[in-house]
Amino acid sequence: MSADPTARAAGPAEPASPVRHTIGYVLKMYPRFSETFIVSEILAREAAGEKIVIFSLRPSTDARFHPELARVSAPVIHIPRSSVASRFWAQFAEATASPPLAEGVQRALPELLNAGHDDAQQAVALALAAEQAGVTHLHAHFASMATSVARLAGMISGLPYSFTAHAKDIFHEDVDPADLETKLAEAHHAITISGFNLDDLRRRFPAATSRLHLVRNGVELSRFPFTPRLHHRRDDEAPPRLLGIGRLVEKKGFHLLIEAAARLHSLGVPVQVSIAGDGPLRSELQETIDDAGLTSWVRLLGPCTQEEVCQLLGTHDVFVAPFVVGADGNADGLPTVLLEAMARGIRCVAAQVTAVGEVVRSAETGWLVPSGDIAALTQALLEAITLDAGHLELLNAARSCIEENFDSGTQAQRLRALVEDPQSVVSQDGLARVSSGPAPTTVPLEMMPVEAPA
Repeated sequence: MSADPTARAAGPAEPASPVRHTIGYVLKMYPRFSETFIVSEILAREAAGEKIVIFSLRPSTDARFHPELARVSAPVIHIPRSSVASRFWAQFAEATASPPLAEGVQRALPELLNAGHDDAQQAVALALAAEQAGVTHLHAHFASMATSVARLAGMISGLPYSFTAHAKDIFHEDVDPADLETKLAEAHHAITISGFNLDDLRRRFPAATSRLHLVRNGVELSRFPFTPRLHHRRDDEAPPRLLGIGRLVEKKGFHLLIEAAARLHSLGVPVQVSIAGDGPLRSELQETIDDAGLTSWVRLLGPCTQEEVCQLLGTHDVFVAPFVVGADGNADGLPTVLLEAMARGIRCVAAQVTAVGEVVRSAETGWLVPSGDIAALTQALLEAITLDAGHLELLNAARSCIEENFDSGTQAQRLRALVEDPQSVVSQDGLARVSSGPAPTTVPLEMMPVEAPA
């Protein structure tokens, strides 16, 4: 690694013009169905005139793909890895045929020997692919494998690297604090997507976070038109429709949504529930639905495209995000689908984990309940499905919050400025900070008491 982590490779020989960077996105897997925020970010940067090249470290395993992928112009280069020694050696020889890379491999050799064999091998391959593609800056999403490889490739090639740290990179039990601190300290700059994350990283790594910035994930607002859904339901109409969207994994807390639906039914308040997404808990959740006698009321829709998500947000009454902290410490940061729901104009009920309370604020933009508190969740749902004149003001405030803080075009400008200058004053602020303590309950209205069904 160069002594100055902010140093970058020389650009085209036109001293009077600014360097036109080619950004190499280093991703564990591309495309990935659940990582729509990365596609939105790349689209916004391309729309702003940036040249992007995508490097994927693993082949995609998804069965469905979002139509938005067709709008991405960036070429996708799959970085090889092989357990066959002859192939690895051929790849190594090809890279070191380039004098600058040969020198870089020699310089990085102690770090390569300490790295895992896949990371080391792919770092050499990435350095070569980046050189061939004319990349001037490497950017990784997630501080784990992708940043490990980008950092080593930067060390070999002399390219600066940056990365976006998400909640999983910070709070999961498998995170190595020393490794994370090294990546923060050596990066050209680093980004995290919430004030909660920013405060936590600065507190834990004060000497390594001078170039850490808050740039929130962007939402392509034109794809999520604001159509507030406030409808006076007649007695003979179908019951209210609740919607959950996300991977079927522990941290999404969908078992709590099913339990809340059961409590509402026991109170004589029937609701229909749709849960879009796929994941390892699908069978377990279906069993929970069946055991609760809700088979005809709660549906697991499977994975949905962005277009389908937008339609679901426009045809349901309340979006429910009952997040929890997983047994492994994993928790959602600020899921993009929650931002999309707020942009779309659907009432949002969410549980407080990490940064959720920065956007969902009780009686201002939605209903925020303590994570894991089933009584508070059920009570908040009761209020949200009970139409109130004040709800329109709440939905307007939610949309304004997203427009002001999460517009993907504005976020792209911030990301570009940081590539130009890692000390650029683009770091965001202005949203309420959330402590790690219990969230306040909402539900200002007097409602019926919510107890567990007998």
